[in-house]
Amino acid sequence: MEILLQSAASAEALDLESLGRIVIGRSGSYIADCASRGSFGAVFWVVTVFSVLALLVVPYFLGSINFGIIISKLFHGEDIREYGSGNAGMTNMLRTYGKRDAAITLIGDALKAVVAVILGRILFGISGGYVAGLTCILGHAFPCYYKFKGGKGVLVSCSILLVIDPVTFCIVIPFFIIVVAISRYVSLGSILSAAVYPIITFCVHMFVYNVGIERALIHTGLVLCTSILLIYMHRSNIQRLRNGTENKFGSKKKTDVMNDSDVVK
Repeated sequence: MEILLQSAASAEALDLESLGRIVIGRSGSYIADCASRGSFGAVFWVVTVFSVLALLVVPYFLGSINFGIIISKLFHGEDIREYGSGNAGMTNMLRTYGKRDAAITLIGDALKAVVAVILGRILFGISGGYVAGLTCILGHAFPCYYKFKGGKGVLVSCSILLVIDPVTFCIVIPFFIIVVAISRYVSLGSILSAAVYPIITFCVHMFVYNVGIERALIHTGLVLCTSILLIYMHRSNIQRLRNGTENKFGSKKKTDVMNDSDVVK
């Protein structure tokens, strides 16, 4: 802690990776000490437990805090998953309860994503940020607090993208807006944006950040996992788009949740 405070005071600007090296400095000293004494078992378990907690456990539990469900129950005594599309995300909150509740959901879900990514990136660099972000999205989509039924993860993914890769964010988000503006389908914009996300990431990391082919492929692989998850979470929307029954942006109806049998009919 003393090292962190002294370094923070003396440096005019610290990026997240530099801060990470300071934060884990004490842990690194302990690990080196164990290694010098031949205590490789202790080293292995310290590194393993620390990594699992930082990249998997903490981000997952953060992601499992679903503000759409919390707000709908707190303000209305209802479960947002029982209305509209059945999704516990911002879009369904907007259609069902209006702008105020949607805004609160947006802020809450965005903040949990930002905290998860910053934690992963401070401790393990950009790749750690991607892993922590993906774990946070998994928690949002399959929250342990709410019987593993949560949101689709679009808002959380956008927040993660803004923190970890602002250049790609500035390309993907306008693409999303254009698709929604033309089609009036938020789900279609989300699906197509998820599809092009890995391609844009690879190009940006190769030709803008110049990180090299190896790191670009690693980051693109992690992004691809996120994209696959997002598209999978929109499988019911894809079916409704095919059937012409998907809700368009701007429609506001508080209706019981639409299930797959309703879509087929």
